[in-house]
Amino acid sequence: MKNATTPRALLAGLSLLALPGTSVHAADPALEARIRQLEAQVQALTQALEAQQTSAPEGTPQRMEALEEQVEALTEEVESRGASRGLWDRLHLSSYGELHYNNLDADDGAFDKKEIDLHRLILGLGWDFTDRLRFVSEIEFEHAGEEVEVEQAYIQYDITDHQDVLGGVYLPPVGILNPTHEPTTFYGVERNDVESIIIPTTWWAAGANYQLRFGEGFAWDLGVHEGLKMDESLRVRSARQKSIEAVAKNLAGTTRLRYTGFPGLELAASFQYQSDPGQGEVDGLDDGWLVSAHAIYEYKRFGLRALYGRWDFSGRAVEAADADVQQGWYVEPSVKFWGDKIGVYFRYEDIMDAARSRDEFGQWETGLNYWPHPSVVVKADVRGRNHHNGQDEGRDFIGFDLGVGYAF
Repeated sequence: MKNATTPRALLAGLSLLALPGTSVHAADPALEARIRQLEAQVQALTQALEAQQTSAPEGTPQRMEALEEQVEALTEEVESRGASRGLWDRLHLSSYGELHYNNLDADDGAFDKKEIDLHRLILGLGWDFTDRLRFVSEIEFEHAGEEVEVEQAYIQYDITDHQDVLGGVYLPPVGILNPTHEPTTFYGVERNDVESIIIPTTWWAAGANYQLRFGEGFAWDLGVHEGLKMDESLRVRSARQKSIEAVAKNLAGTTRLRYTGFPGLELAASFQYQSDPGQGEVDGLDDGWLVSAHAIYEYKRFGLRALYGRWDFSGRAVEAADADVQQGWYVEPSVKFWGDKIGVYFRYEDIMDAARSRDEFGQWETGLNYWPHPSVVVKADVRGRNHHNGQDEGRDFIGFDLGVGYAF
């Protein structure tokens, strides 16, 4: 039997449910009647106990347990209707953004890059209909408003404490940065190129996703969503449809298995199948598979990230263009100092195969992040790039970047 709950405690709980600002009793007479009935039963039990101070009436423990169960059931019902939560408890506002300064000197001066860019500003709005049903959205303004896009807009329902389903425009769970890419969460002014060219972060799509959390730190995702729409360039990044009147002749599917059961460790592998990444408009492009795997490990002040991603496309057109395999990887060790306010890192990445030779290169990068506040970051880095193909040597560069970002 449950214990430690008194009739007065039950009465107090029922009184809270009946408060005008926190209940639905004014709009639901049946619910109000049930609350009043339970209040009367608890009040009667309280009076009986007070009248017999030395001993409780016969059957008191059983009556207490039954009443407690009824109060708990009623509380869950009220909360499921969102009645016990105020406006500001159910409304969620968020935002992140970043400003970049790039100063890169290329071997061919025509490819120098000296610019300042308000790269992105994102405004997020969410609403909890109930404790289990919510709406999530993000609007993105890129390059000081030159592009305005809906990055996320979906409804999510928690089936149980261990599984949920969502539908709408969301971020397929592929790679490290696509699900989590706020500037305060990664090193470097610019996002790494593997998760831009091979895994085209930020990559959103309209569809549905199911997640199951099980065991000690395992999570499994399974989703169906709009596919890519490649053109003759066969580039993955430019094939994102971004849910803008997206052609849906051939859908795509993504699944991911992630493990976070060991402190500081995250391991994940994702698989995506594109039944026709050209949506029937590129002759000689049949289907495509994306495989990605990553590891994140943090131990005290030290951190390590590593990722590998690979596309395998089939069809005579991609094979003739030597674009049937597109792959890359990176590794990034880091260390933090001064109470985790400063972090220094080194990253090396290599894109071995891509749709065009200018996207095939090795790049090193080193720098630091400074967090004056957990929600604000100042960044500086130095990087150099060397292309694998001799015809793109003029694009080789060395230079530095500065940036500031925030997220809340």
